[in-house]
Amino acid sequence: MSKAFLGAHLKTLREQRGLTQAALAQALKVSSSYLNQIENNQRPLTVNVLLRLQSAFGIDAQQFSEDVQARQLGLLRTALADMPGGDQVPLAEARILAEQLPAATRVVVDMHKRFRAAEDRLSLIAENTDNAPHATSAALQPYEAVREFFYAGHQHLALLDEQAEQLYQQLQTQEQDPHAPHASRLANALEERLLRLHGITVRREAGSPATEQPLRILERQSHQLRLAAGLSAGQQAFQLGIQLALLESGTTIDGFTNAANFDSNEARALARIGFANHFAGALLLPNRLFLETANALRYDIELLAEHFGVGFETVGHRLSTMRHADPHSIPFFFVRVDRAGNMSKRQSSADFHFSRTGGTCPLWNVYDAFSQPGKILTQLARMPDERTYLWIARTVEHRRGGYGSPRRIFSVALGCDMRHAHRLVYADDLGLDAPERAVPIGSGCKVCDRENCVQRAFPALGRPLSIDPDARRFAPYAPAG
Repeated sequence: MSKAFLGAHLKTLREQRGLTQAALAQALKVSSSYLNQIENNQRPLTVNVLLRLQSAFGIDAQQFSEDVQARQLGLLRTALADMPGGDQVPLAEARILAEQLPAATRVVVDMHKRFRAAEDRLSLIAENTDNAPHATSAALQPYEAVREFFYAGHQHLALLDEQAEQLYQQLQTQEQDPHAPHASRLANALEERLLRLHGITVRREAGSPATEQPLRILERQSHQLRLAAGLSAGQQAFQLGIQLALLESGTTIDGFTNAANFDSNEARALARIGFANHFAGALLLPNRLFLETANALRYDIELLAEHFGVGFETVGHRLSTMRHADPHSIPFFFVRVDRAGNMSKRQSSADFHFSRTGGTCPLWNVYDAFSQPGKILTQLARMPDERTYLWIARTVEHRRGGYGSPRRIFSVALGCDMRHAHRLVYADDLGLDAPERAVPIGSGCKVCDRENCVQRAFPALGRPLSIDPDARRFAPYAPAG
């Protein structure tokens, strides 16, 4: 934690608790004048004072972390860049707003979401499309609302992790072949538990996997759980874990979902599935065992996938959801994109900002992976705020059925701040002692203020468009060459 001037945060906390400066100073074992200086940003909020705040009031120290401030700044800059006149707000002023006034920042970001939704609604009405009558709410689509909910990070996931790990420990007491692969042992134990406690028989479909066949169907009348053909042991364990989550932690999941204040039943249903999927992932890759193995293997994703019998994407996604499991774990961020740049997964336990407007950065190695299928690409990437990250990217393929069946190809990427990079095997040959080698990237052209980028699709943020006849990158109908 660097020097953090977070006086407004501390003053807001004090006022919410109904405390005077003298009372708070006494609770933190500091002088009133020292506390006054912190609240007026004349002194930084030190780690010692933060730890005393956590001990005295049980607050989440993460809300004071620089990671949270950086994420807030990224969200705010995206919102400002997409609103009339917003690109004229200097970076320094945006930083002050995001760091000192988080509640006001959240209001601005929420206003931007409503602004975009209203614009989309007007566009649909103007085009007189069939969807226009349904665009009556200035809110996110259900899948967008759920994705934003999980991206924000919640203590709910920590509780589900604990419940999944407790179940994993219970399953270890059953007699299993110690030489069988991890995923196979877990799938067998889950199948036995479903039968013993819930009277549900697992039936695996025979033959070739069908493209349109659901992965899991629970037939309540016959008390059978049908699994699609062609699933690996890890995939079977994951599907069985989802079913057990809905059966044994359904009340907890429903409580989380109902408390989230979603606007539609569709969003609540999607969130319920999301919680069940997280439980299954935490059951297949339990906190302590997974983190111990990851540290021992220096986060070699391929070795972790082989050890636990799961895919590259599953390991990457799980790593990005474990920040709450251990304060010493690496805060990762994870994305999945297709060839067109659509981001279908976005998960972060740290501060990396993913653009919501105008696409992401073409210099990011997540896109280079498509030209080298199956190969792991590494990249040191420097953001406009001068923070540097290590990114690992690789393509993954989703296919069901035999020859000629349609396949889906994605690029998945896992990243972390460079200060953690030495713990990963992928950083060994990248020259961490020479940060100038980092590739300058941005969150997306619409929110990036780099002026000399050769891949820019829009003018630099807050810069007037050049009318130099030789500067033809943004001129309509400009000839190539």
